[in-house]
Amino acid sequence: MSNPYDSPDVSNVQTYQTSTRRMKIKKLDPLSLGKMLGVMYAIIGLLIGGIFALMALVGAGANGGGDAVMGGAIAGIGSIFIFPILYGVMGFFGGLISALIYNVVSGFAGGVEMDIEV
Repeated sequence: MSNPYDSPDVSNVQTYQTSTRRMKIKKLDPLSLGKMLGVMYAIIGLLIGGIFALMALVGAGANGGGDAVMGGAIAGIGSIFIFPILYGVMGFFGGLISALIYNVVSGFAGGVEMDIEV
């Protein structure tokens, strides 16, 4: 039985060959990019909404109570729900428009070249 902590024998080591290929992105699917950016921006909106909610609650509590605390709490909690929706919608339409513009520009500019290792 061999010791698993010994250095491996040459016969046991598997070698993987990697090759680099140059590829060019000529077209983007607008709906695919829109969905991807919509989800990414919704996550960012959730983070920003949470920060905004925390600041609104702290600011409302610093005023000494009363109606300001309730207003700050409503605005803070509302931002956790509103910001991701707004950011997600803006991200979707931004991705859609960006892909359409990219497809037009790549028609005469040639697209983006990338080196991909496989």
